[in-house]
Amino acid sequence: MSRYLTPSKVALLCLVHIYTEGVVPNSSAIHVLSFIVAYLSSVGAGDTPPSSEAWTKQHSVSIKDLEDALITQPSSIPGRSIWDLFLRKLWSIDSCDALEVFFTEISTTLAKTREEQIRERDAGLAPETNCMRLSRCSPLGAFVRRAQLEFTRLQFHDSVNLWKGFVKYRLSTYRTWARKNPSDEQPSVDINLLDLGLETNSRLAQVAYGHIEHDEEDDRYVSTKEVERLLEFQIGELQRFGGRVPEEMKAQLERIIEAGVTLPNLVHYLRFLDSWRAGDYPSSFDSLHRYFDYTMHSRDKASYQYALLNLAILQADFGCYGEAVSAMQEAVSIARESHDMNCLNFCMSWLYHFGKAFPELIKDIQTTGMLGNEKEGLAFLKAKAKETEMWSLLSTTLLSEAKLELQNGESLASAIENVVRASHLNVTKNLSNSTGPQLLLQTALYSRIGAAHLAWLGSETFRHCYRNCAPFEDYLKSTFRSCQLLAQQGRYSDVSVHMNQISPERLRSLKTSQYWAFFSGVLQLRRKIYNDDRTAASYLLSQLQSIKLPDSDLSFLLSFLSIDFMIRQANYTEALELIEETAQSIHQDNFDIQPQVKLLCLKARIFEKTGQPQRGFSLAMRAANIAHRSRLLPSLWEAICALGAVLLSLQEFEAVSGMIESIMPQVLESNDCDLAAHAYSLLVDANMGIAGKLWSAGKNTPAKKEYMNRALGYLDCAYDQYEEIEDIRGQCEMMAKKATVMHLTGDSVLANDYAAKYLDLQRQRSSMA
Repeated sequence: MSRYLTPSKVALLCLVHIYTEGVVPNSSAIHVLSFIVAYLSSVGAGDTPPSSEAWTKQHSVSIKDLEDALITQPSSIPGRSIWDLFLRKLWSIDSCDALEVFFTEISTTLAKTREEQIRERDAGLAPETNCMRLSRCSPLGAFVRRAQLEFTRLQFHDSVNLWKGFVKYRLSTYRTWARKNPSDEQPSVDINLLDLGLETNSRLAQVAYGHIEHDEEDDRYVSTKEVERLLEFQIGELQRFGGRVPEEMKAQLERIIEAGVTLPNLVHYLRFLDSWRAGDYPSSFDSLHRYFDYTMHSRDKASYQYALLNLAILQADFGCYGEAVSAMQEAVSIARESHDMNCLNFCMSWLYHFGKAFPELIKDIQTTGMLGNEKEGLAFLKAKAKETEMWSLLSTTLLSEAKLELQNGESLASAIENVVRASHLNVTKNLSNSTGPQLLLQTALYSRIGAAHLAWLGSETFRHCYRNCAPFEDYLKSTFRSCQLLAQQGRYSDVSVHMNQISPERLRSLKTSQYWAFFSGVLQLRRKIYNDDRTAASYLLSQLQSIKLPDSDLSFLLSFLSIDFMIRQANYTEALELIEETAQSIHQDNFDIQPQVKLLCLKARIFEKTGQPQRGFSLAMRAANIAHRSRLLPSLWEAICALGAVLLSLQEFEAVSGMIESIMPQVLESNDCDLAAHAYSLLVDANMGIAGKLWSAGKNTPAKKEYMNRALGYLDCAYDQYEEIEDIRGQCEMMAKKATVMHLTGDSVLANDYAAKYLDLQRQRSSMA
């Protein structure tokens, strides 16, 4: 097929010709011109849904579209609409020779060049004043000139194919045209068949045109230019959002290939992206080489650095990290030699983030001084992004700087300032793709300072407002953040709804399906740990450990859940070993203050449970000091609770009561039922300890009864919190304590009731285990 011309473009040329004849009144001119320009311009191509039907509607105007647009518009000829005049012009091209004549004469609609005007003036010809001419530089004039040029370049068989496609394109309007224009010569296909007295089902007509009235396949009438635009759109969508090529678009491309359309080399890059998302390493590697072999052959090796860049990203995604670093180093060198600042900045940004994830693999580069330390690397990226006006890179760099400050426990005000600057840049420069990472970082920041409601709003804002203009992985992470906040409150049904709202079509990529499986497994594992379902928790844990995702945050999260599960099973030795192993995995380049505080709290908790409160005291104090200095408020409350448990072992009941009561409002604001239940349980033990001291001192005063009543109130609060998250072990513990308190107060009836309920919970726990 031709590079540019299609039957739909011939129809648009007919409409342009009608417009230049002056039969379109002023009342309809704007409507007609808007319709033509809408299909000629590339505006809106990025907003087209990735389906074959929507793409065809956007880039290939159909006869039905033309009829809907023109049938209601009156013309300057009484009793005739623009649609009637359009059909008359369309059917006036009654043979392949007439099509040749049409393209030869279409240049008469253009304004004459200066040379033509000079020749006419020298020949004594008067200039034309009563006809409309299109400016050669106008959108319509440029379309006419290009269409005529492309037709002259067509080989004979391509022009014949264009004519056949045009016949098939207009065939559905034959009855309407014949009714409006009755005459003896009304050929439905070709005037030559009418002159020979042949029908469309004759042998000669079938040899020339085939079964044209029954053939519904029109993919062969797609131009190479349209295929290029289709491929560019699909590639842009895959690069922006991830995922894979939809099945209907694959079928469309296959039909185009089978029809014999000459495909550009972009099809190899599209296959590379699709194979890459599918996890097919050999096919993606082969398609990448094919694409850049063709590209460098036609562009004189100007895009070699981009070939290396894509190769490095591909190698890293399939775990070949050494090869990825080598390819990226070579890409940096070539980008510097060719002064390609866009490629260089992207390579340096990739190396920075890769070094955060795999610091041990980037040591050689750091020793050469290519990146410097983290702050120097970010300063370099900011400066280069401003120089080259790469606003997306500048926004990402500002967010990386804010994340680095949060991880190192530095100034919270400075981190918020960088986030605000990135947000201002995203709004003023309309960087919708960078809004997703910004909201993700904001959500993490709000979670770190204990503003759970703001973290929830940030995640929901991203999910509802920016999901269609952000990479799917970011949307998946935001959904997981929302589900974590819901799971902390025991809203497991809402968690299931949120996770199942993600369409399976979006999970066809191997990486995204692995992330979704990991996130779903983590949320289920947390619930099974609370349910004390050892079999299910062990199975989920083994499955999650087999998913190796290159994300240190997710690795820490899985380690914390594993440690918590071991502590609940009283496997303190294995839990301590895992804590030490996790602590040793924290590298200086991917250091984060929050996992350090969490590990200290878990270690203090183990020492308290194993009868070593003195060792736990120093760890809890250290964790509280670090969390307070870094403004990690939920971690600070957890550290204070760990410190309270240690102090209870040392019988410092008054100190624990005052300390925990002072932080309870902030604990409840964090919307973490597990932390709130733990804090209430500590208050129960502290108040009962104070009452026990009064009783052992022989002081049977109203104060002792008041402390016991407080303990009963806190018991109910703790039980409610444990019940929200379905923590059966915690419910059993609270019910046992309540039965003990009732027994001490002499209320044997309530003590027996609570003991019976405790036994019911134990049976439920045993059935799950």
